[in-house]
Amino acid sequence: MTEAKTTTERISFRRKRRRELLTFAVLAFGIWPVVAVGTVASYGFMVWAYQIVYGPPGPHDITPARPNSAE
Repeated sequence: MTEAKTTTERISFRRKRRRELLTFAVLAFGIWPVVAVGTVASYGFMVWAYQIVYGPPGPHDITPARPNSAE
């Protein structure tokens, strides 16, 4: 009876381990890369939309000095 129990425990452990490895693989190579790319893409979209509304960064109101001026 103990042999049957240990065999069942081994099978259960193998199934559990296989399921855990599959879950890790799906997370590591499927879901997290998609989340990372989506995060970077959404940040880029926010910067792009901000610059469409407010213009690119840098000084905007500076006009070049005229030649021969006293400025």
